Parts: sequence; C-alpha cells; structure tokens
Amino acid sequence: MADDDGMARRGKTLEDEYFHRKEKELIEKLRHKSARAEQLKELSEATGIPNEEILQTLQELGYTRETVALLHLVPLIDVAWADGKVSGAEREMILEAANLRGVENGSLAYQQLEDWLQNRPGEKFFDQTLRVIRHLAPGDEASGDVLSQAMQVASASGGILGFGSKVSPEEQALLQRIAAALGKGGSEPG
Repeated sequence: MADDDGMARRGKTLEDEYFHRKEKELIEKLRHKSARAEQLKELSEATGIPNEEILQTLQELGYTRETVALLHLVPLIDVAWADGKVSGAEREMILEAANLRGVENGSLAYQQLEDWLQNRPGEKFFDQTLRVIRHLAPGDEASGDVLSQAMQVASASGGILGFGSKVSPEEQALLQRIAAALGKGGSEPG
C-alpha cells in the first residue's frame, strides 16, 4: 500500500510538472504573439500602412520600425550586387540615397544598410521587397524614383578605365526585372 501511495505521489508530481511545462509554453507563445502584434502596430505607425498582410510580409522579411526606411533602397542594393560585389562608387551612391531618406549614420537602419552592402541578402528578400514596393505605390512617381536611382547605381561603376558600357549585362537584366516588378513594364533602362 505504501508503494501505491509513493507511485501516486510520483505520478501526481510528473503530471504537475507536465502541466507546468505546458503552461509555460502557452505563456511564451502568448508573449511572442503579443510582441509580434506590437511590432506590426509599430510598423503600421511608422509606414502608415494599414494592410496587415503587407505588414506581416515586412515583418517576415525582418523590417522593423527603425529599418523600414530602407525599403525603397533595396532595389538599389540588388543592382549593386548584380555583378557579385558592391563597388565603392555604388556603395557611396546608396549611402547618399539613404541620407536623403533620413537614414542617419550610426542608426539601426544605417547599420542594417551597411550589413546588406557587405552581405548580400537572398533573392527571396529582394523579390518580396519589390512586391511590397509595387503594392504600396503601383506605377507612381515613387517607384519611378526607385527605378531611376537603381539605374544610377548600375551606372556608378563599370566599363574599363571609364570607357565602354558602364552597365553590365547582369545589371541591365536586373533593371528590366525591377522595372517590370514595379509596373514600369517595357521601359528600357538606360
């Protein structure tokens, strides 16, 4: 009978431990969900975007309230990486564009930009960011500005000793893809 009491107590202890563990997991899931909801709210406030699907995409891509200012610079970064490396001229042009968008040296957004200029983000990141930009500003002046700046970055370096085409075939193809993604269709990047 004493063995039965010991086993019952042991069983009760194991059961209590199990439910305590499950309760902690649920609390952690709720905290995580609450934190994600707060981040979505902050992104919405920072961007003025009410569309939760777009906000979730931005969040999944790693954008935060601090780094969403980099959104329209991503096509420029993509073009800079087209030939496998970011040249000094391309880097300077992108940093200048960031400065014009209010990205301050030393800020979290600036640090993120520096990281993207040193470590190429994946294709999925570039593609999904373009989709978000197009959704936010389909065919408007802002997407035209992005394309124009991307063309400038493509022209920033290249050619041999300053002669020849400054836009590589890889950059040309990427510019056309960006133009199509931004709804600028058949425009011929120049």
